[in-house]
Amino acid sequence: LCSEYWPGNTPDVKTFVEVVKRLQRRFGVRKLCVVADRGMMSRQTEEALESGRYGEVSYILGVRMRADRQVAEAVLSRGGRYRAVMDERGKETGLKVKEVWVEGARYVVCWNEEEAEQDRKNREAIVASLQEALQKGDKALIGNGGYRRYVRVVGGKRFEIDEEKIRQEARYDGKWILRTTAKMRAEEAVLRYKELWRVEQVFRSMKSVLKTRPIYHQTDAAIRGHVFCSFLALVLLKELQDRMEERGWRLEWERLKQDLDRLVRMRVVQEGKVLEIRLAPVGEARKAIQAVGVGLGPSLRIQNLGEEKETA
Repeated sequence: LCSEYWPGNTPDVKTFVEVVKRLQRRFGVRKLCVVADRGMMSRQTEEALESGRYGEVSYILGVRMRADRQVAEAVLSRGGRYRAVMDERGKETGLKVKEVWVEGARYVVCWNEEEAEQDRKNREAIVASLQEALQKGDKALIGNGGYRRYVRVVGGKRFEIDEEKIRQEARYDGKWILRTTAKMRAEEAVLRYKELWRVEQVFRSMKSVLKTRPIYHQTDAAIRGHVFCSFLALVLLKELQDRMEERGWRLEWERLKQDLDRLVRMRVVQEGKVLEIRLAPVGEARKAIQAVGVGLGPSLRIQNLGEEKETA
């Protein structure tokens, strides 16, 4: 519907209620669901959205599992059967979910078996490296944040591996947790939250692929125009990506740019004739041109020197 611009020193936690109010005022939106990571919404903001003062506003929040004591002690310890999550096309996503209610709050525990296995292997590799480092002396541990999670200090003098911390850390393997007030199935809430990852990926593309930053403009209007053009480019990029995917092709942006750079037209004037020679598109450029239905015209065109302007 729209995009919002804020000064760079505006904390995220201060923007949500204002965005809700602007959506309601500008578009008459009364029923909406806010999707965010935990650090972007304060408890005060959650209470404001739950109060009903802004219409039917729900939220889906990512939870900081290790920092939230209620999650660590109550949510993760609850039993329950996981259910598989299917995407909009009915295909398996690899995710499984279960619901947990704690003191009236609804949590959705998400688990990915492949990620759990990868987390386990990563932890085992760290512990193995830690054991090797301990054999070289405690000084090898200083400044290594990855090690500190799995060690404890004995007698205030030396380090040793903390087996209890390792067991506790295993509880988080492949898991992430949501808290939500949305009146939707847990599976749907997970899919909506995954869309947030897509949004973040778009922002990364805007900053890197489209090179939106750095911004050298001095006025608010110029900055808005600059960022708007980046979002407009994203729309075009997304449309091109969708059209290529419809044909079973995946867009590789860097390769596309390289292949488009090779698409050139040469102009040769000889003996009163103008020859225009266009190289054939190759690779990603050929696929992109086919996907959008662009007609490049003949690869060779011959005209008399005086006829060139009339044709143009």
